[in-house]
Amino acid sequence: MDTLAANEVAGAETPADPSFFACLKRPTDFYLMRHGESEGNAAGRIQGRSDFPLCENGRAQARAAAAWLRERGIGLVLASPLARAYETASIVSSALGLAEPQAEPLLVELDTGVFSGLSMAEIRERYPEDYARFKARSWAGVSGAESMASLESRAIGAWRRMRDLAARGEGQVLAVSHGGTLQWLVRACFGCRSWLPILPTGNCAVYRLSVEPAPGAGAPFVQWRELNERAAAGLPSAAPLF
Repeated sequence: MDTLAANEVAGAETPADPSFFACLKRPTDFYLMRHGESEGNAAGRIQGRSDFPLCENGRAQARAAAAWLRERGIGLVLASPLARAYETASIVSSALGLAEPQAEPLLVELDTGVFSGLSMAEIRERYPEDYARFKARSWAGVSGAESMASLESRAIGAWRRMRDLAARGEGQVLAVSHGGTLQWLVRACFGCRSWLPILPTGNCAVYRLSVEPAPGAGAPFVQWRELNERAAAGLPSAAPLF
């Protein structure tokens, strides 16, 4: 097999290639949503896998997001097992009359390494060299942070999970995750393998990928219909920290 053919086969195993979604036999929307504002967000802290709960504003954002999603045909909700994402998903599921969300470890936030639990002021004081690398290379420059290869692999795995569930015909899929992991769920669909450029994502912001099956055996038509849509517009929002 020549190099070009090999790359085409590899590409078909990722959502960057429309044929990845060829098993879907009816139009399907995938909604990717960041959790509501957490106590860590409100305090201006980098969370990573630190398990901060939602604050009251975050719960209000989740209810507003549920209203935005109400007529979208959501049939299944997946969520990161971290409290801020799972509670957001639970609020939405309850408001939509759906079963409790399915906890999906692939949707967990990235490990933010030595920055975890700290404010940006504390980071600049304690880890000036890491901070300088962070400003130039994002999380690829932070000691102990999850690697780009790991993030890409998790994102592709999460897309396989969402696609396979959608293929069962349970309705549109909502996945509630985190700012960092969402970046890679989007990047995986573009074949992007680095952090830059960054896609800042606010609390309860939504991305929607639509898949339209092709007649016969052709590859489906795939497009982003919403990018960073403010499903909780009108409510206060914290800066988009990870």
